[in-house]
Amino acid sequence: LSMREYLDRLTPEKPPKYSRAVMETLAIIAYRQPVTRGEIEEIRGVAVSSNVMKQLEDRGWVEVIGHKETIGRPGLYATTKQFLDDLSLTNLQSLPMLEDAAPMAAAEHLGQAVMEFDPSATVETVVIAEEVLEIDEQDVIEANIDEVSNKTSEEVIPQSDQSDEPK
Repeated sequence: LSMREYLDRLTPEKPPKYSRAVMETLAIIAYRQPVTRGEIEEIRGVAVSSNVMKQLEDRGWVEVIGHKETIGRPGLYATTKQFLDDLSLTNLQSLPMLEDAAPMAAAEHLGQAVMEFDPSATVETVVIAEEVLEIDEQDVIEANIDEVSNKTSEEVIPQSDQSDEPK
């Protein structure tokens, strides 16, 4: 065996570990490419460190494929063939579908926005001694009307202060 093989046995190569920032940035580029650094920052909500971008470029996973035709002409980042090979993907459509991405992608394609629908939004749930009661809006409105009418009928209108002394 050669000297190199002995050294490789002594110090086996460990797969590199990537920070959360690197993985989030890579995911955004993979799913939204081509994308500018500013767009990545907008999605992540924090500034993208130069070290993060350098790490991805050094690994050969992302590269600048052009420049956006806006003020400042920012670079457009996209994934590379090396990225697909390292992750054993045949193409970008092989990426796992994000749960929330499908409706958003369809809406974006149509120039629309996705609206969240909460089926329980019209039903108020009340827990009383571990018994769950569902009350619909009409019951709540009727209860509020009854409550208001009971209060007004029970209220006593105070009489003005009457004293014997003239004012």
